Amino acid sequence: MEQAQDFLDESEALYAVLADVRGDGWDQVTQFKGWTLNDVMVHLHFWNQMADLSLQDEDAFAAKVGAVMGGIAKQGFRATENAMVSERGEQLREAWRSLYTDMGVRWADLDPKRRVKWAGPDMSVRSSMTARQMETWAHGQEVFDILGAERHEMDRIKNIVVLGVNTFAWSYKVNGRKVPEVMPYMTLVAPSGAIWTFGEPNDNEINGSAVEFAQVMAQTRNVTDTELKLDGPIAVEWMSIAQCFAGGVETPPTQGMRHRVAN
Repeated sequence: MEQAQDFLDESEALYAVLADVRGDGWDQVTQFKGWTLNDVMVHLHFWNQMADLSLQDEDAFAAKVGAVMGGIAKQGFRATENAMVSERGEQLREAWRSLYTDMGVRWADLDPKRRVKWAGPDMSVRSSMTARQMETWAHGQEVFDILGAERHEMDRIKNIVVLGVNTFAWSYKVNGRKVPEVMPYMTLVAPSGAIWTFGEPNDNEINGSAVEFAQVMAQTRNVTDTELKLDGPIAVEWMSIAQCFAGGVETPPTQGMRHRVAN
């Protein structure tokens, strides 16, 4: 399953930029909701654990996800996740790496269509891996940004682009809006220079960088901070509310909020 290798590679890219973080550096506050680097690592490691638990023991997963959702309702996401993961700093970074490396190898041999439980609807293991890659890439953005590191994107971003395309209707539904009958036609340029197209030609079009499209889908950039070209009212509306991840409605960052910090 190619997505397992993509998840592993995405995680390794993030690990590399975190390799020199030490001590108080883990308490640096990112541009994402006041999360620290420790918070980012707790979040990624915990939900990697949950994804793997859903594969290995459905009953244990169901019990734990029930406890997690109850905790979130009472204490919120950060307090609940932080209580579920004891490691911090370098110890957490290495525990996270140990698990994602193991998952990347084991999950590669699974039937991509095998179904697993999740906090929301059941999903295929291919979708579960894509979701883990997306989370790693999306939350990795605030890490690269706050550390002032340049990110070298690869064509594995296509998994996240496709996830964004597939959640077109979801972006409208979660915002309580009527889903348009037509999706914009997309012509996107991959990091390699390849051209990816999605949909059928119509009066609504989105043209530009596949990476910037994925950034808008994952809400790591405001669309006005990209060079995406939007034509047609549906293209403009979708890019203002796009959300490729599950959960409640989330508001995209305001213009200029998310950016790479200068060294």
